Amino acid sequence: MTELAALLAAEGEPELAGSAWDLRLVGECGCDTEECQSFRTEEHPAGQPYGPGHRTISLSPEQGMLTLDVVDERIMYVEVLDRAPMRDIRSRKP
Repeated sequence: MTELAALLAAEGEPELAGSAWDLRLVGECGCDTEECQSFRTEEHPAGQPYGPGHRTISLSPEQGMLTLDVVDERIMYVEVLDRAPMRDIRSRKP
């Protein structure tokens, strides 16, 4: 989350940058696109609009694309495309 926090700070989003450290993985995107590693950080019904208070923040990482869906200053969804594979915590053994 270091990169995400730094990119948000650079975009003038210090509050969201601070909250990036507390993000949790609620669910994967679910699409079959190989270059997609997007994930939900909050519960939200699939296919439903976010409604009032929603905004999208497009960040500029060195590699790939990062776009956030934010509702009332909470990061709801992190779109991650065309980036090196993230660590798969599901495959770790206790």
